[in-house]
Amino acid sequence: MLTPRIGILGGGQLGLMLLQPAIDWNLDCTVLDPAADAPCSKINTKFQQGSLQDFDAVYQFGKNLDVLTIEIEKVNIEALEALEKEGVKVYPQPSVIRIIQDKRIQKQFYKDNDLPTADFILTENREDVRNHADFLPAFHKLGKDGYDGRGVQRIDSLEDLDKAFDAPGILEKSIPFDKEIAVIVARSENGELATFPTVEMVFHPEHNLVEYLYAPAQLDSEVNVQAQQLAKKTAGLLGIVGLLAVEMFVTSDKKVLINEVAPRPHNSGHHTIRANVTSQYEQHWRAIMGLPLGNTHAYGPAAMVNLLGEEGYTGPAVYEGMDKLLSTSQVFPFLYGKTETRPFRKMGHVTIMDNDLMSLQGKVQFVRESIRVISDNKE
Repeated sequence: MLTPRIGILGGGQLGLMLLQPAIDWNLDCTVLDPAADAPCSKINTKFQQGSLQDFDAVYQFGKNLDVLTIEIEKVNIEALEALEKEGVKVYPQPSVIRIIQDKRIQKQFYKDNDLPTADFILTENREDVRNHADFLPAFHKLGKDGYDGRGVQRIDSLEDLDKAFDAPGILEKSIPFDKEIAVIVARSENGELATFPTVEMVFHPEHNLVEYLYAPAQLDSEVNVQAQQLAKKTAGLLGIVGLLAVEMFVTSDKKVLINEVAPRPHNSGHHTIRANVTSQYEQHWRAIMGLPLGNTHAYGPAAMVNLLGEEGYTGPAVYEGMDKLLSTSQVFPFLYGKTETRPFRKMGHVTIMDNDLMSLQGKVQFVRESIRVISDNKE
């Protein structure tokens, strides 16, 4: 296999997990991240510190590369466009990142392409929300820079107006739904598509973060077909090369609506490292390097529990309860190597497998009760 010069923008946990199959294949990877102690810095000898949003930093990083990819979409688009014009293969493409980077443009893309999504109104500032009192209850989302649950507020009435963002955003109608699901789809340079089994996500009620998920999701077959087809259609319309994570709602009348998408490896696919023939991370490399897409078959029922920083602790991370996890069959902790913990920061995840769904559910509860990410520095 040829070893082109490859760059990854972002050295966080997703970059860390991208590096694992890259090491298996002896890929020549360089990583750029603003934090000197980013997770990738500890295992990648070609690590550079620099801003992902600065034109010169991104351009200089990428100009001598053959392939450039991302683990976070908050990057300088203009630099990626310049690199693409000069012959660097930038995947996902800058045109795709530009659509997804701004939720306002992303939502309009769904509407323009007849992709089912919740009704929404584009707002310019907090006061603009006041003009749409008859649209409430709704969720107000920042157009840009919302991430990991930040940038989303529920607005039930005008009494909640102070929660709205005083910046361009989306007022998205609150809809009754039964489940939140996700499908990760890969699309290669030649248009080949492959999806991973649909997963069901359970979110923290206040912080809008995934607490845990089950794979596969327990869905009616027709709903699952809707979800899989919608993910493929969205990837095709975007023309993306690489991975696309499509988060969706399942309504009470069994309709599937797109919530939002991410053009990269995603939290909803961490379990695939152990639970599937091909992980989402290996699949991303296959897609962007023009290789055949891998088999996404699941070995059996699986779950993933996010390890979030415990509330009330900020400082050097301490993982309490690892011995309990490591003494349990088919429970696989994965720690991200972040030196500092803080409340609800993603510090790792645990993949859980079992042939029996009831037993799997019991293991999920066991894991949630057995491990905490704390610090000697209690707030």
